[in-house]
Amino acid sequence: MKVPARKTLVLVVGFAVVLTIGCGPQEPPSVKMSRTIAAENIELKKQLAQSSKKIETLKEQHSEEIGEHKKLLAECLQEKETWQNKSRQNIRSQVKGVLDTVLEENKKLRDENARLKAQIEELQKQP
Repeated sequence: MKVPARKTLVLVVGFAVVLTIGCGPQEPPSVKMSRTIAAENIELKKQLAQSSKKIETLKEQHSEEIGEHKKLLAECLQEKETWQNKSRQNIRSQVKGVLDTVLEENKKLRDENARLKAQIEELQKQP
């Protein structure tokens, strides 16, 4: 936004200079011309001040918006982390239930396997 304002200012000042200089021989400016130039300069300074204020206002708004977006991003990341933790806990609880069942079944099978091995040994010892 700075570039168009500066370009406009440069063009207006350039145009004012070209109008005041003209193509003819240099003559001392009249009082009326001097007042006109002074009035144009004052107007240009006012426009420049307004443009500067507008730029500062827009910068402040931009900073506020960036702050709001950063805050929203932080909240979203926190919510994402919360959901991930809940998901991990759900998975752990489901796996724990299945794992407990599997371990219990595995223990029963080992006990049965040991009992069957003992029976096989007894049967092999009998003539």
